[in-house]
Amino acid sequence: MAEDSRKESTDMETGGAGEGTAQFPWHLGVHDAHCHPTDTMSSIPSIPHMKAATLTVMATRSQDQHLVSSVADELGVDPNEPSSGKVIPCFGWHPWFSHQLYDDISAAASPDPTSASFAATHYHAAITPPPSASFLSALPAPSSLSAYIAQTRSYLTRHPLALVGEIGLDRSFRLPEPSTAESADAPEQQDSTLTPGGREGRRLSPHRVSLAHQQKVLTAQLKLAGELGRAVSVHGVQAHGVLFETLRATWKGWEREVVSRRTRKRRGSVAEAHGTTGTPDPWDDEEGSQISAAEGPRPFPPRICLHSYSGPPEGLKQYFHPSVPCEVYLSFSTVINFSTSASAKAVEVIKAVPENRLLVESDLHKAGDEMDALLREMVECICEVRGWSLESGVRQLGQNWKGFVYGKRDAAEVNREDQP
Repeated sequence: MAEDSRKESTDMETGGAGEGTAQFPWHLGVHDAHCHPTDTMSSIPSIPHMKAATLTVMATRSQDQHLVSSVADELGVDPNEPSSGKVIPCFGWHPWFSHQLYDDISAAASPDPTSASFAATHYHAAITPPPSASFLSALPAPSSLSAYIAQTRSYLTRHPLALVGEIGLDRSFRLPEPSTAESADAPEQQDSTLTPGGREGRRLSPHRVSLAHQQKVLTAQLKLAGELGRAVSVHGVQAHGVLFETLRATWKGWEREVVSRRTRKRRGSVAEAHGTTGTPDPWDDEEGSQISAAEGPRPFPPRICLHSYSGPPEGLKQYFHPSVPCEVYLSFSTVINFSTSASAKAVEVIKAVPENRLLVESDLHKAGDEMDALLREMVECICEVRGWSLESGVRQLGQNWKGFVYGKRDAAEVNREDQP
């Protein structure tokens, strides 16, 4: 794709990304909103040398939580100096592995992990169709959801810029078959460079994690994110409706009051008459909606990113309704959104998303040149679809990422610190 050499002042909604031959503006800051480099730990030393400014690094399962933390210890962005570092860590339990956690949080939960039949009872409830004895024998002993939440709270406290992710719902994923010495995907034939615990090249079984169980694990993590005021990165595959309903349940009773223009005008006249126009409601936003400024933590995250969003454009209306009390972003990757026949749908979604809620991601399992190349390709794609110049597009996407990670007010402070 040819690159636009127009000046930065070019209006983002006029002209395309196909003019000129200017070099790609990495210097303006390209941020990967969702990636998995700790799946290939041998690639981590390449991060300081990447062209991307920042990687938002996800955890997904028991085997990678500590790896994400250790990478952040070494390469993480310093909260006191946001222009330093290259990594924003994220801690979450992916729906593909949600069966490995047993629910000891919800009111109906009363597990007895000391029981000899506990593991089998748990897995028969969490997995559908019920697994055979041989399949069960290859599964790890299930872990406590409450213990995982406590561990994640500790990681989030240790890393004050950390987010919660990757979390979500997946109706289509099937659990991999256990590896055996006789199988074609025996351990010695698996990729030893990958962090254990993933699919690791194994064939897929007919078993899935029940959606009801996935929702319990997701809800617990959403509440933790709300408690600590952290953004979340959310996976949703073939479950767009139930995902929205699960998210909406966390903010039930916290919806913003949607104020009409007529009402706002009337309130403004009353305020003017009483001489109070100089003290606006701090919860007012540009859509004219507001939320009660109740004290204490909220049960829902302040910002949500729907990563590699694969739903239809029509599904966006519910997320961007002015009553929704959190900010919703959508990130896109060439790996997921533009590698199939569904790319035409992704184009329509990108056109429909508000310009300040778009993000780019690689969703790649290793850091380095390939990750940079995927990010560049996705940036160029979005700029072409939206008719943005590359410089304007990179700047807008960078502002969006900062808003998602830091929040609007903190992002403004980061922007000031980034100025030469």
